[in-house]
Amino acid sequence: VKLSKIKALYICFPCMLCYRHISLARNILKPRLQSTLPSKTETKTDERTILQIIENAVENSLILSFGETASTAKALVTTATKPEFGDYQSNAALPLAKSLKLKPIEIAEKLIGNIRLENICDEPNIAGPGFINFKLNKSFVSNKLKGVLSDSDRLGIPRAIKTEKIVVDFSSPNIAKEMHVGHLRSTIIGDTICNVLEFLGHDVLRLNHVGDWGTQFGMIITYLREEKSDILSKNEACDVDIGDLVEFYRKAKEKFDSDEHFQEKSRAEVVKLQAGDLESLRIWNFLCDLSRKEFQVIYNILGVSLIERGESFYNKYLNGVIDDLKKERLLVKSDGASVVYIDNAKNKDGSPQALIVQKTDGGFMYSTTDLAAIKHRTTEEKADRILYVTDSGQSGHFAQVFEIARKGNLGGEGVSLEHVPFGLVQGEDGKKIQNTKRGDCKIKRLA
Repeated sequence: VKLSKIKALYICFPCMLCYRHISLARNILKPRLQSTLPSKTETKTDERTILQIIENAVENSLILSFGETASTAKALVTTATKPEFGDYQSNAALPLAKSLKLKPIEIAEKLIGNIRLENICDEPNIAGPGFINFKLNKSFVSNKLKGVLSDSDRLGIPRAIKTEKIVVDFSSPNIAKEMHVGHLRSTIIGDTICNVLEFLGHDVLRLNHVGDWGTQFGMIITYLREEKSDILSKNEACDVDIGDLVEFYRKAKEKFDSDEHFQEKSRAEVVKLQAGDLESLRIWNFLCDLSRKEFQVIYNILGVSLIERGESFYNKYLNGVIDDLKKERLLVKSDGASVVYIDNAKNKDGSPQALIVQKTDGGFMYSTTDLAAIKHRTTEEKADRILYVTDSGQSGHFAQVFEIARKGNLGGEGVSLEHVPFGLVQGEDGKKIQNTKRGDCKIKRLA
């Protein structure tokens, strides 16, 4: 698939992912889809979804058919798994068989007799041992479509009753590395979520949390100083390609792993960078600018817009996070490092699970940056919800960060912190794609 054609998959691609996680999708987007579109003269509308209307009808039938015995029974309505089963299915009859001492099919027959959906569905029918199938009435669907088509601006989709400030954190490639196909899902799903939320009327802030800070920059800056000092001059910088940076990074990593003297110089370079050394910052900015231009080429092709807020943006807030955790008495010293213990979580050996927020040398962790980002997004950006669109492999990390943010009062009262996971993007070997060592993983090869 050519990258220029991927935008055509904006709707179907996320939907395929959400098909397996439909309840998650509802929680993310929270649209109030009207089951009855108003005409120009109507003032009262039913804002339940069709599925909710069928659920209510089945719940009412359970009470009418079996009284208080079925008062706590669930309607168990889902979308139909196959077209021949109609549009919706209810499995309410099967779990009741034992308590009612009836066959599921007998329960289903009685339920059908008390279900009132004449204006929405054809007469329900029973399949298998007691599944109740619902098929939408053609006239109902036709009227819906006419109502949608008559509203050329919004196609019958109402604006959110209560609008929110929502931060969506997505894409997030690393500086000095090329974007690979593993970044496509986060970028496309994140952009699609933003589009939907904006259409519903929410105030959406699209943030690109790029990896632009850390020990790897001390390593690559040291390598450039020693081996490629010529490209650091302004006259030569324009001739450097992002692919060159990737190669420099690879060679710097090899040297870092094999040369102790190079390791020491790299670590010293990180200290200089963090201290604001002007020459170190100039080289760092050069690396960021070159990567940023390459990223923008991909975003332009995809039609995706983001505001960059890399890890470095939150550096000035990191000490404040540590102070907040101390204030809440959550910070504990463990082998010289500062950690926060996670409630009801154990390591494999049974010891309490902890999240490191400051290393023994005083350095900060990726988790500390995430906590600082949450604080900034809630206190400065005034976010009501923050969505993180990453693969499911980071679910554990975000669960820990969210818990600490709440315990440390970093997230603000009532702010919703939500991880939006998607499946891992794997190569032919079944392993997660997380770098561009395989040339065919580069996004620009799709362009």
